[in-house]
Amino acid sequence: MSHRSSIVNKKRDTESDPIYRNRLVNMLVDCTMRDGKKYLAYRILYRAMKRIRQKTNKNPLSILRQAIRGVTPDVATESRRVGGSTYRIPVEVTPAEGKAPAIRWSLIACRKRPGRNMVLRSSDELMDAARNSGSAVRKKEEIHKMAEANKAFAHFR
Repeated sequence: MSHRSSIVNKKRDTESDPIYRNRLVNMLVDCTMRDGKKYLAYRILYRAMKRIRQKTNKNPLSILRQAIRGVTPDVATESRRVGGSTYRIPVEVTPAEGKAPAIRWSLIACRKRPGRNMVLRSSDELMDAARNSGSAVRKKEEIHKMAEANKAFAHFR
């Protein structure tokens, strides 16, 4: 095994955030961050978590986990070129692999939401996702429908 392949196959560990000591929160902060302004991203997320606690009277970390679990896809489609035409082939997604698109979709949904600021939009989107509604959950359902529609091409895998 070459040096390069040992580096490529090694999973990159994300460190946990300072307040909740959770890696998921840090992943969310890293994706929320724009132009390297991590402090601002932390402030947005922590205020959103505080708002979730006020609204639901529950641990915001459990709401966050539930939301991300609700948005995480079970299957996805991959493009594969077979004999001159491209097929969308359904592929199963492990929960660890599905976390990245789940975070991405929930942040896209937050940014598209109407509202005054990112704190309100992200807290509302996370609470909606925990309740199994909202744009991010709809995106997951679209992906599942596409995978279901292309089930016939699964043998190309």
